[in-house]
Amino acid sequence: MHAVTEHSAPFQYSDAAHKEVKSLMTKYPEGRGKSAIIRALHIAQEENEGWLSVPAMDHVAEVLGITPIEVYEVASFYSMYNLAPVGKYVLEFCQTGPCAIEGAERIIEYTKLKLGIGKNQITPDGMFTIKQVECLGACGYAPMMQVGEFFHEHLDEAKIDQFIEDCKAGKIDKGTWKMH
Repeated sequence: MHAVTEHSAPFQYSDAAHKEVKSLMTKYPEGRGKSAIIRALHIAQEENEGWLSVPAMDHVAEVLGITPIEVYEVASFYSMYNLAPVGKYVLEFCQTGPCAIEGAERIIEYTKLKLGIGKNQITPDGMFTIKQVECLGACGYAPMMQVGEFFHEHLDEAKIDQFIEDCKAGKIDKGTWKMH
């Protein structure tokens, strides 16, 4: 678990988000509101600049009526949650067997060198973070990365260059992270 840092400002769901989480909790049997934890964490991450600070996770625990450790366990288990600040574009590279066989390690290293950062670091301009994750379930399209909700498949250096160039030129925003 990351320590509270200067980046860990107090957190509280917006009114709309709080309503959504409370509504989710009603979909489960009495006393089973904890079952809404996955979505509750996604909502908190969306409202907290793409990451889950300790205060954000503590707030999720309070709203769900569970202990903070129960939230920390879930948030630290899944790679879809960021436990430290991230760039605008989080490049999640699959690093498991099929992607590795198809050159994922080479593409990951190329991207690190191109952006001048290592794993889980943010570029100085705040635009990019590189994450290495377990299987993303697109083995037939290896090597691949996920950015937001979109998969970018059969990666090579030219595709990485184009994606980074498009991001820097403002051609790709959060609503259209898909490569053209």
